[in-house]
Amino acid sequence: MKRILFFILLFTTYQGYSQLIDFNTVKLDSLSLTLLRDTIIQDSKRDSLAQVFMTEHWDNTTFNPYKGHRQTYPFGIVFTDSVYTSPIARKKVVTSRYGWRNRRAHKGIDIDLITGDDVMTIFDGKVRAVKTFPGLGKTVVVRHYNGLETVYAHLSKQVVKVNDTITKGTIIGKGGNTGNSRGSHLHLIVSYKGVCINPEYLFEFTEENSIRHQELWVTRRWATPYLHSSKRQSTIVLSTSYDEAFLNEEEQKKIYVVKKGDTLSKIANRHHTSITAICKENSIRKTSTLRIGQQLVVNK
Repeated sequence: MKRILFFILLFTTYQGYSQLIDFNTVKLDSLSLTLLRDTIIQDSKRDSLAQVFMTEHWDNTTFNPYKGHRQTYPFGIVFTDSVYTSPIARKKVVTSRYGWRNRRAHKGIDIDLITGDDVMTIFDGKVRAVKTFPGLGKTVVVRHYNGLETVYAHLSKQVVKVNDTITKGTIIGKGGNTGNSRGSHLHLIVSYKGVCINPEYLFEFTEENSIRHQELWVTRRWATPYLHSSKRQSTIVLSTSYDEAFLNEEEQKKIYVVKKGDTLSKIANRHHTSITAICKENSIRKTSTLRIGQQLVVNK
């Protein structure tokens, strides 16, 4: 096994390394040779995919360069690390979550900080945009090699330039209160091809800085703000394969039978969802009269 690791480490330091190995002259047993070949093929595919991610829809001026792109569900995201770098150098306190807030979609999470605090990128990547966007104030957008983009908003200062290649932990700006903000905080958005994902589905915002799993499948639930409340963390049910994603999506739905005294507000609070989610799921209005015995589809 040490011999296998040696060859992997030796040749993965070069781009196009698969062409450097003469498999007929490398003296390894057949199992070791198969493992080495598979590793090289997988790394080569990952590198090729990363090149696509880092070039397609590359636009330094637009917040969402994927407008017009229709994303299919579920879609998978692969991480090569098990941890990320914290975007701030203090304990992460989430003050507002991804979800429905004041009848509007809150598409990221708010992390408390003090104006002037360093803000760092959580993964290696390339700076796609450094701009002041409406509502978000001074913002830095970083695209990563697995297709994700992270957005760091309400900054007081940006300290990187577009097209900079950066490593995780690089300071990209200073925390602040610019844009539509009622106090100093970092507004962190995580998206994939223009689809904003609930960051807490992907990451644990604790001192461990853990990525929840190295392969995660995203269903519509985790990319639909009105199915979540900004006031509380949603119950996290991970999908680590396509099949799990399909099953989990179905299990998230349940039938609720309306009882005497029920209102949409009471039902939404009881099931930790929003009135809007219930209305859209059941094709009813907020002003609709509920009938005792009526069946409603309610997302957990």
